[in-house]
Amino acid sequence: MDLNFTAEELAFRDEMRAFFRREIPESIRTKVLEGQHLTKDEIILQQRILNKHGLAVPGWPVEWGGKDWTPVQRYFYSDEIQQAGVPGGLAFNTSMVGPVIAQFGSEAQKKKFLPATANLDIWWCQGFSEPGAGSDLAGLRTKAELIDGEWVINGQKTWTTLGQHADWIFVLCRTDPNAKKQEGISYILCDMKTPGITVRPIQTIDGGHEVNEVFFDDVKVPAENIVGEVNKGWDYAKFLLGNERTGIAQVGASKARLKRIRELAAIEPIGEARVLDDPKFREKLSMVEIELKALEMSQLRIIADEKGKAKGRPNPASSILKLKGSQIQQWTTELAMDVAGPFIMPFAMSDEGSGRNETGYGPEFAAAAAPAYFNKRKVSIYGGSNEIQRNIIAKAILGF
Repeated sequence: MDLNFTAEELAFRDEMRAFFRREIPESIRTKVLEGQHLTKDEIILQQRILNKHGLAVPGWPVEWGGKDWTPVQRYFYSDEIQQAGVPGGLAFNTSMVGPVIAQFGSEAQKKKFLPATANLDIWWCQGFSEPGAGSDLAGLRTKAELIDGEWVINGQKTWTTLGQHADWIFVLCRTDPNAKKQEGISYILCDMKTPGITVRPIQTIDGGHEVNEVFFDDVKVPAENIVGEVNKGWDYAKFLLGNERTGIAQVGASKARLKRIRELAAIEPIGEARVLDDPKFREKLSMVEIELKALEMSQLRIIADEKGKAKGRPNPASSILKLKGSQIQQWTTELAMDVAGPFIMPFAMSDEGSGRNETGYGPEFAAAAAPAYFNKRKVSIYGGSNEIQRNIIAKAILGF
């Protein structure tokens, strides 16, 4: 792989860098870089700005707002948007349900959902995990029966991120109870206002309300809301999870976080010295920076590999990005905790995990350190736990 970028590629990088810092409000970017939660309105605002300029869904087919970019251009887009502190398109819309509908949906579904999904006129949430089917997603029990031309859904989903904001939910349901685990599952689109849907909040360890339980009690969905073929939902879910795992890597975001940590460590004292003067801290920081560089090289190799993508098959190497990317994100929060040091305890969980320092004690950044640390524990679980990713790597890549 040639890592010497052309003048045109570097110009594209500079164009993206300037655009994100010019067009996205600094207040939004600052909150992201400091680890604070955005409001629903802020998430919608920044995605609509991106969509207005044709940059919300670059990975989609061109006819639905995507970009015919080279792998290097896609890499620079992802890297620069994350380093700028731009949250980018809502992942449920841009990286999950949108690509599935574009790849496997009917023409009617594409026309109805894709433009609204790109512009965040529809806010989607994901109905995959269940109390007894998380890492072993194929064990899901939520069922859908076709009765009088409608799918009737009964069951429960959990860990439904931002479901309290959602207009629609894409749901994996068992439509053939007699089939093998991975078979007999379908992918259904459901309006969250449909009678029989109940959303209950789950308070997370960082004090916030980010995830939910969703209950389905005789929820009736039009038959045409099934994506692709009946009982083929597992194939579509694997396609979606390949996109999700690649996005979880968050190389650019980790770059920005490490840069900020190094800057703060050069300022904050530990005794009569700076945190950065501590050899043990420098060793940990250097280790994470080296691991991140290795991950970046792996990401470049994977995004350059187009084999099988057009046929809707995920690259199993995306599991490497998910595995290592989630580890690095967790390591960066540990480093931030090291820098925040003695300032954490007085307000570690203040203001319901928002990361805002309302105490007037200590540096502003320290208020977000503990909530971010606790929140990032989940990254090694969602999108398929890291244990599952190791199994995928062993079987699909190493051939064990």
